[in-house]
Amino acid sequence: MSELIRVGMSEIACSRSPDVLATYGLGSCVGVCVYDPLLKIGGMAHVMLPDSSLSKTVANRGKFADTSIADLIAELTQMGALVPRMVAKIAGGSQMFAFMGKDDKLLIGPRNVAAVENALAQQKVKLSAKNVGGNVGRSILFDLATGEVTVKMLNSADIIL
Repeated sequence: MSELIRVGMSEIACSRSPDVLATYGLGSCVGVCVYDPLLKIGGMAHVMLPDSSLSKTVANRGKFADTSIADLIAELTQMGALVPRMVAKIAGGSQMFAFMGKDDKLLIGPRNVAAVENALAQQKVKLSAKNVGGNVGRSILFDLATGEVTVKMLNSADIIL
């Protein structure tokens, strides 16, 4: 029997088939799903900010793209997953509010997406699919039996990654 495991903001969770990982309310945050298809082991991180080096303290490593993805990969490896088999799918990174001017520091969504993509590349994990950007929030369900990520948005059909 599968269990639905909720991954909150700045959290990381890993599990095995037939469980489903879910995170809700992704705005500028990015949901990162990493999967080993042979073992049907996967994990999810709900990334809130791009870079831990900009913070005075890093009490919650799940909050930042660089630290959360490193920790997610490490946890999956401890469960037996192998990096060369891992594939990642991401969703989120919206620009939820319109800002006057072009201050890049306010563009958290696009910066989160770029940081997540960079962190995955540094960990040598292939990014196989994404649904990012725009100005709408998302929720995602990650089915560890199949590796499918279902992206849900208001007033839109579900998208399967």
